[in-house]
Amino acid sequence: MEPIKDGDYVIIKSNPREKISDALNVIIICLAGAGVGRMIDHKDDAGVLMASGLENLKYFTVLSNIFCLIVAIIFIVLSLMRKKCPIILKLISVSGVALTFAIVAFFLAPMYPDLNMYEGTNRFFHLIVPIVAMIEFIMYEQERKMPFKYTFFAAIPSLIYGNFYLANCLINGIGEWPETNDWYGFLNWGYPVGMVIFAGVVLANWGIACLFWLIKRYVK
Repeated sequence: MEPIKDGDYVIIKSNPREKISDALNVIIICLAGAGVGRMIDHKDDAGVLMASGLENLKYFTVLSNIFCLIVAIIFIVLSLMRKKCPIILKLISVSGVALTFAIVAFFLAPMYPDLNMYEGTNRFFHLIVPIVAMIEFIMYEQERKMPFKYTFFAAIPSLIYGNFYLANCLINGIGEWPETNDWYGFLNWGYPVGMVIFAGVVLANWGIACLFWLIKRYVK
């Protein structure tokens, strides 16, 4: 191969998967950012599992979407610097929003069939952002194999949230709707059942992380 000389045209092949990942992260930033903006500006407090303004920060759905937004911003900044976003951040992020997607789709929606779980901002937080984040994670190219121990870190957010949720109900009482501290209704059957449900949520969070870990074993 002849050496490159001054004046020669050089064609640099770009990785299409990197471009797709960039685009998907921009979509996440736009959608999650718009949802957070409407939430803070009190423009969308009529939906199911929606409060007013910053009070929405009590919901795991909102917190997981905000973290997903932050990770997407980190991804874009590092991408512009030609660096890779740490895969552990991507795993924690996608596992969190995928958990909210699964809980709403397979637990809350069937339990409350008369309520529209995808109204307003919830359409972004419960459906669109999680789906985009899951696709983006699968498309994301990792530099090396992801350690299995990362799956345990991915379950920490739901574990911390569950402990605070139960502690708040124990200290301040469950209360009555709409001022209840049990806004997800997990304690409707008492604390023993509620604790089992939360343990199941944490295990589901870890199981989702394991699923994505397994996917990345085959999709490099």
